[in-house]
Amino acid sequence: MPARFATIDIGTNSVLLLVAERREDDTFRPVAERMDITRLGRGVDRTGRLAPEALADTVEAIARFATEARSLGAREVVATATSAARDAKNGHELIERAAAVGVPVEIIAGEREAGLSWRAVAQDFSRAGEKLAVIDIGGGSTELIVGAGASFSFRHSFDVGSVRLTERHVRGDPPTAESIAEVQRALGEALATVPRVDGGTRAVGVAGTFTTICAIADRVEPYDATRVHGRVMQLPEVGAVGKRLAAMPLAERRELPGLDPKRADVIVAGSFLAHAIVRALGLDRVTIGDRGVRWGYLYERFGDPR
Repeated sequence: MPARFATIDIGTNSVLLLVAERREDDTFRPVAERMDITRLGRGVDRTGRLAPEALADTVEAIARFATEARSLGAREVVATATSAARDAKNGHELIERAAAVGVPVEIIAGEREAGLSWRAVAQDFSRAGEKLAVIDIGGGSTELIVGAGASFSFRHSFDVGSVRLTERHVRGDPPTAESIAEVQRALGEALATVPRVDGGTRAVGVAGTFTTICAIADRVEPYDATRVHGRVMQLPEVGAVGKRLAAMPLAERRELPGLDPKRADVIVAGSFLAHAIVRALGLDRVTIGDRGVRWGYLYERFGDPR
């Protein structure tokens, strides 16, 4: 059997598993991909700590994913943890408890997170001479990296994400106009340093917020990565999804095709963030990418495809 490896991306909102097989030409074929929303970062913005329940739910998901990966023949199972774990005073507890179920976890800095997303996106979308703007929206932070080839003109992790925005600003069901205005003001402040890029730059949005916006727009139910990965969305399409979601009560959002019910409470803020950052770049469209940090970490740890 060809060599198989597994990476787990532990985010503020979700835990994602990738099991991939290295083929004879040194490219990787996905064998299994899973996602579980455990909301590791619930309350971290307020308390500065990972809550016991969130930690327990996340470690349970890690253990379950590791068991599946090993049953599929993965030689190694490794994991990264991002915004919630690096912001929390007790992030070490995640490392210790994951180690107890046999999974080494590396808490990575925001700029490193951006680099892993870039590595994954460049593998699928980089074209000779074309500039990319890779946007990775998480629950607690958003990474942006702009460049071409191995040369970067901008690389930054913004302390703004779908969960953080929701916990700080979103009130009411459906969200009140005042709270949406607060979200917009917060985004204006948080994204003030986003550079405007030339019109030939391709924006690629990865992670659950972008893929969910696309899945809602196209009614992708159940989720199918092949219908999402590579889809180009015009900025007005992204904005229309956000406005539609903001007008719905939570119970109605939970029933929407393409939207995981566990993401329904944070997708309103997430969709406004997605629209705002593409607009701040000065671009009018975004390519949706289904492959983010977990794929970049696969390439880093086990070899870039040739």
